[in-house]
Amino acid sequence: MAEPVTARRVAADVLACVLVVAALVVPNNLALFGPATLLRIPVEALAGVALVLVLPPRGRRIAAAVAGAVLGVLVLLKIADIGFHRAFDRPFSLVFDWSFAGPALSLLGGFARVAAVAGAVLAAVALVLLTTWAAMRLARVAADHRAVSARVVAVLAVVWIAAALTGLPLASRATAALAYREVRAVASDLADQREFAAEMAADAFRDTPPDELLTSLRGKDFLLTFVESYGRVALDDPGVTALLDSGADRLRAAGFSARSAFLTSSTSGGGSWLAHSTMESGLWVDNQQRYRTFVGSDRLTLSGAFARAGWRTVNVQPENGADWPEGAVYRFGRLYDGRNIGYRGPNFSYAAMPDQFTLSAFHRNEMTPGHPPLMAELDLVSSHWPWAPLPRMVDWGAVGDGSTFTHTGPSVDEVWSDPARVRAAYGDAVEYSLSALISYVETFGDDDLVLVFLGDHQPNTSVTGEGASRDVPVTLVARDPAVLDRITGWGWQDGLRPAPDAPVWPMSAFRDRFLTAFGP
Repeated sequence: MAEPVTARRVAADVLACVLVVAALVVPNNLALFGPATLLRIPVEALAGVALVLVLPPRGRRIAAAVAGAVLGVLVLLKIADIGFHRAFDRPFSLVFDWSFAGPALSLLGGFARVAAVAGAVLAAVALVLLTTWAAMRLARVAADHRAVSARVVAVLAVVWIAAALTGLPLASRATAALAYREVRAVASDLADQREFAAEMAADAFRDTPPDELLTSLRGKDFLLTFVESYGRVALDDPGVTALLDSGADRLRAAGFSARSAFLTSSTSGGGSWLAHSTMESGLWVDNQQRYRTFVGSDRLTLSGAFARAGWRTVNVQPENGADWPEGAVYRFGRLYDGRNIGYRGPNFSYAAMPDQFTLSAFHRNEMTPGHPPLMAELDLVSSHWPWAPLPRMVDWGAVGDGSTFTHTGPSVDEVWSDPARVRAAYGDAVEYSLSALISYVETFGDDDLVLVFLGDHQPNTSVTGEGASRDVPVTLVARDPAVLDRITGWGWQDGLRPAPDAPVWPMSAFRDRFLTAFGP
């Protein structure tokens, strides 16, 4: 029996229609959203109504409930895709990307973390229930008005076909395409594990004896330094480029030379651990499954090669506050993190401690007079999103336990109130991190120092815009000319700032080229 026609019923019917149509036509990337998006005709709705008209009442209710729940799940995937397109310039992976939840939640305190998880779960359940209700509501409306519904579907189907054939933007199949892409992506992602295992098995340096590794760096201290979010886009910032040029002059005056180029990172906007493992392993580690496979292996890493050849190996992760058992694959002899590096100063957003303190504490603990040759991987994270507040450089002798540092510049709320301020704050943050590193080399560098510094990935699309490359600058600095002579064949350019036409390598190519250049 049909429900009596009332204003409340009409409002509910209209709401259900709007919800279903919006859920079907809204794309999974806001860059594709426009004023006419909601005017498109979703082919999924036409097929659904046609199915409802031929099913018996019980079958209609079951089909509508299932379709509504599936639609809710697909909307959740669209929301995840929108977030990942914004942050990482790519869609969300159902197989791999759950690992990003941990680092994201780590930015929150204990209670806020629990509240965020609970809120997200409740919102997801509510959304699925809402789309299920809307689909069942529309199914009942269509069944109550079969003749009208059939005519409307027939007319809209003709319009949809005509629009699809002529290229008019009225024909939408966004949600069906999303579902198809997700099924294909899951199958492809699962097959990727076999492909990666085969890649990992091939290692030209696996059995290289210790006395044949890194022979031309004997007696040197090698620092592999990642500068958070230092991407190619940073070279568009006048402050960063001026610093790199003046920094090159300062280091040249101190006796150092530098060569620079670009590496293409395996990630963008986040997922630094993927870039670190790509750089160290010589493998293309661009998802969590590959990362887990790598850290569970005995792959020879850059740091592992130094350890095998007799160097003391150290890792510095000032942003980390938990045990890191997967780090065993890197063969580090000593780990420094936020718990044992000795910082007692104010908190600087994601980067609790300034990069200058990180470098100072590392130098104080490891670069002592008469120390054995050292290989260290350091993370400089003051340039991590949200790029505010920033620390101020202080005299190296005044760094101490960090309590001398103070906040400078606008707050997070002030920065993120304006897209132009976001880009400016990003440039300021990168400039600070590079200033600390250049000043460190200028102040403490000696004849035995060899430094490679690079970005781990580009910043997110709030800075780069859609479709930016994944290229990051990479620079090798040394005072000993024999070190620079070893990489003459690389074609890298003089100075700290690579020109737009500088060589570009995949980040995964660095390990083998480095071990080859500095081998026997």
